[in-house]
Amino acid sequence: MTTQANQQSAWPLLLTGHALLTGNIERRLAEAGLPPLAWYDVLWTLERAPRHRLRMHELADGVVLTRSNLTRLVDRLQAAGLLRREPDPDDKRGAYAALEPAGLALRKKMWAAYSAAIHELFDAHLDDDEQRALAAALRKVILAARAG
Repeated sequence: MTTQANQQSAWPLLLTGHALLTGNIERRLAEAGLPPLAWYDVLWTLERAPRHRLRMHELADGVVLTRSNLTRLVDRLQAAGLLRREPDPDDKRGAYAALEPAGLALRKKMWAAYSAAIHELFDAHLDDDEQRALAAALRKVILAARAG
């Protein structure tokens, strides 16, 4: 890729946009007395899972965290009573993370602040055509990245 092509790449804008938006969302959650965005991501991933539980490696894949970071986060969520670990009867070394009712309630409470921030910081600045074009472009990049 040439220097000129690099100057036209959307990559730096994507990274900057992501950092700024997530930083602003984190600040809004903290100002509302809510936990960090990573907590929401884990709770939301578990809420969507069958029986509200996933193996730890499935949860790590769903929230795009390393196993070690996820383990520490799950420890904090468990200590807060938001999820529990369940042994896997078929794999004595494995465990499930399972959503507790308090975790579901907190995820819903967080969504009120999170969704408002998404609308104000992102959606409100793009018209419908821009939303569709951006979504299509990101889907294309994500599919290519997953294919590897």
